[in-house]
Amino acid sequence: MASEKVVWITGCSRGLGRAMVRGFAARGWAVAGFARSAGGVKAVAGELGENHFFASVDVVEEDEVEAFCSAARREVGAPDLLLNNAALINEPAPLWEVSSGEFGQVVDVNIKGVANVVRHAVPIMIEEGRGVVVNFSSGWGRSTSPEVAPYCATKWAIEGLTQALSCELPDGVAAVALNPGVIDTDMLRSAWGEGASAYPDPGEWAERAVPFLENLGARDNGGSLSV
Repeated sequence: MASEKVVWITGCSRGLGRAMVRGFAARGWAVAGFARSAGGVKAVAGELGENHFFASVDVVEEDEVEAFCSAARREVGAPDLLLNNAALINEPAPLWEVSSGEFGQVVDVNIKGVANVVRHAVPIMIEEGRGVVVNFSSGWGRSTSPEVAPYCATKWAIEGLTQALSCELPDGVAAVALNPGVIDTDMLRSAWGEGASAYPDPGEWAERAVPFLENLGARDNGGSLSV
């Protein structure tokens, strides 16, 4: 049976995703989540137990995303919140030294992956007449730094994609771009090294972020927000 409040989270097995899974579950939400790592997904599912739904899904593979959305709706219900959190960052390097393969992988996950989820989840939200899509952006989606040009490009793209999406949605359904702030994650450590330790870890961040996210509504449509 579907819970009163349902959140779907991509990239759920590590970092911010796992912290959000724990935070929303602790506040009584039913959680559906996916990540590419089968072991990570199994660990999250084992931690939360029943009344939630998790699957190993590669966000780049549209057929896997479509199957997840159908199963998640059946198992826990349509999302009140859809958190597009899955992302990659390039190994720090000047743009001309980033291989086409690495650049393409970052684009595939960070832009095409979000579009894949939107393509199959948003029609469910429209049918239900409710829900907020939260596409995770970054401080590097509103500014730039050297050696992370591919990541910056994708997060700037998320800002534009989300603004356009917000203009297309019917009443009751909203889309926002979210800059989560500076957090001590594996992704940040890949760019900043030990300097990342000066910032909150994902669990500390989630204590603030989850209450903020659960209060989003249709009135926030088109917002470019930050935690």
